Amino acid sequence: MSSFRRVALALLLLAVTVSCGSEPTETGGERPGDDRGSAEATTPAPLGQDFESDLSLAKGLTEQYWKQTFAAAGLSYRPISAFIPYTGQNGPACGGRPAVPDNAFYCPFGHFVAYDESWMRDLYDRMGDGSVYVIIPHELGHAVQAQLNNAGGLSIQRELQADCYAGGTLGALVRGNALQAEPGDKDELLLNLAAAGDPTDDWLRPDAHGTAQQRQQVFARGYNEGTSSC
Repeated sequence: MSSFRRVALALLLLAVTVSCGSEPTETGGERPGDDRGSAEATTPAPLGQDFESDLSLAKGLTEQYWKQTFAAAGLSYRPISAFIPYTGQNGPACGGRPAVPDNAFYCPFGHFVAYDESWMRDLYDRMGDGSVYVIIPHELGHAVQAQLNNAGGLSIQRELQADCYAGGTLGALVRGNALQAEPGDKDELLLNLAAAGDPTDDWLRPDAHGTAQQRQQVFARGYNEGTSSC
């Protein structure tokens, strides 16, 4: 298993065709977005050695990136209130809707992220730690959407923008030397994105997330061009 704490620099070779996003409604600052290198670090963060440490690292670095990015735009990032593991159907409800197995989600009612821990561990074991570094930045991308009120009206628009935010975050962390890349990360990342893709391109489906190709391309766009491109 490659160490996806080290993101694939080979993503730069991917073709990028998907665009998304809109202007925020907050006043007092410009649209947040990185300069493709705004996550500052003098040395790479300590590498996680297991599921728990990778999970903590992914969350901590992602929120650190967004705090810096919001501040650069004259805005204030509000960290999530809780990061909640659950199992099966025993997760927290969100707006009256129960948590479901094999899922991770951001809930605007309470401003928290929850995840099925058994499911995430299984993905981590089977598909590599890339799963953590795709899922956590993606869900925190939804938290950013909620603060900027800039997501599209369709499910697929929101999900692809969150993928773009995830890619932009990881790209900035790599370029800022907070994370390192090593061979094999590209394949691991693309495998995780492909596994989460929709089988058909149905933009009007209420739970649409985008096909494997769409998710890979928009993630690469964020990685190459920064979160301001999302």
